[in-house]
Amino acid sequence: MKLNDLRDNPGATKARKRVARGPGSGTGKMGGRGIKGQKSRSGVAIKGYEGGQMPLYQRLPKRGFTKPNRKEFAVVNLSKLQEFIDNGKLDAANITEETLVTSGVVRRKLDGIRLLGKGELTAKAVITVTGASKGAVEAVEKAGGSVTLPAVAAE
Repeated sequence: MKLNDLRDNPGATKARKRVARGPGSGTGKMGGRGIKGQKSRSGVAIKGYEGGQMPLYQRLPKRGFTKPNRKEFAVVNLSKLQEFIDNGKLDAANITEETLVTSGVVRRKLDGIRLLGKGELTAKAVITVTGASKGAVEAVEKAGGSVTLPAVAAE
């Protein structure tokens, strides 16, 4: 056997259909696109159009509501806070939203910073943030620290 004797199994490969290459090809003239109309032209895609029937996305019920004036908080987990304290990038005695931004824990404040309880905090930290979950507050107090929240955002 030589390299030039190698062949695919019969039926393993199929020739590409060459559309619109004359009447002898069987797909000549209009190239399988029918006669005239928008869909026979190039560069047209009618997505979601169902020929006058109500489209599926309009038939399905819409659920929920997105509040237009909702507040978006930057999120900080306890594990990330501990990591920055261990690396010396953050002073545990006084953690405020400004120090969190300047140290790089969060990129920007948005509508405030919210403390979440994922991970562990071993340092005795005094934290002042816009919001905090109950689990996060308990974990900070268990480590000997405290969390101060504004009167409006207190849960």
